[in-house]
Amino acid sequence: MGRLTLAVLVLITIAVMALHTLLGSTGWGMAVLGDNAAMIFYELRLPRMLLALLNGIALGVAGAVLQVLFRNPLAEPGITGVASGSALAVVLVLYSGLVLPSLWALPAIGMLGGLLSLIALWLIAGGNTSGFRLILAGVAVASLAGALVALVLNLAPNPFAYLEWSLWLLGSVANRGWEQVILMLPSIVLAGAVLYWQRNYIDAHIFDVATLATLGFRQRFATWWVLLAVTLLISASVVTAGVIGFIGLLAPHAVRLLGEHRPIPLIALSGLCGGVLLVLIDAVVKTIPTTVELQLGVVAAFLGAPWLIYLLAKQRFA
Repeated sequence: MGRLTLAVLVLITIAVMALHTLLGSTGWGMAVLGDNAAMIFYELRLPRMLLALLNGIALGVAGAVLQVLFRNPLAEPGITGVASGSALAVVLVLYSGLVLPSLWALPAIGMLGGLLSLIALWLIAGGNTSGFRLILAGVAVASLAGALVALVLNLAPNPFAYLEWSLWLLGSVANRGWEQVILMLPSIVLAGAVLYWQRNYIDAHIFDVATLATLGFRQRFATWWVLLAVTLLISASVVTAGVIGFIGLLAPHAVRLLGEHRPIPLIALSGLCGGVLLVLIDAVVKTIPTTVELQLGVVAAFLGAPWLIYLLAKQRFA
């Protein structure tokens, strides 16, 4: 990717961020907000935009890493089971009442659930770093966790709790604040540090499996750390915005359409594209005149599902 293309992408990112903060259900611009414009901007619109951006970055990076690691262009965060595991852990503690909702309690529980899902994934795969084996194990973990979440929701004694949990599982950055933004930042920084530490191993996936095995990497050790970083990104996204699918699938393919296929630049630019995409989707969500605001996960699925069908059809007829 050339410098001009990168500069254009950065400018698009800034423009989309500005667009998001200026758009609202009451109209365009800040003047329509009246005397409370400053408060609404800094306490509502700005943190919502930043949270959408950070979640998009996390999901875009996670999706690109999984596609590189598994050597599968259809890989995305949902197939690891980490998102479902995080959601299951949060729903369980809310259902049982063991932990009261707070800034750090639920995120910690959600990340623990994601970590346990990763351990389950690793055990089912037998520590095998084969992309196909890990994908099958991830589908199994995701399916089981999803079924358990559905069971807990069906057993919920309070219909209002059922509705609240169901909406949260569909993903949204509405009614969030600076607390969630602050929670996302260290997760992204820590995961980025781990991925940077393992950058040589990730970059070596440009070679085939046989060649990679001869390069002297401790593959199980490196794969575990890379998956741990992905788990941190996905879990942080789930606990701050719920389950948002397909962003991790769409962002890497958008970067490939721009002509970038090298692993490290692909991952970095997928984070940027994921952030732009999720901010843009949320800007659209804010302006759709519905009685109840649409959930981000629903709109993302409407965009991602046709793209997934296209990719499957392309592979079939290739």
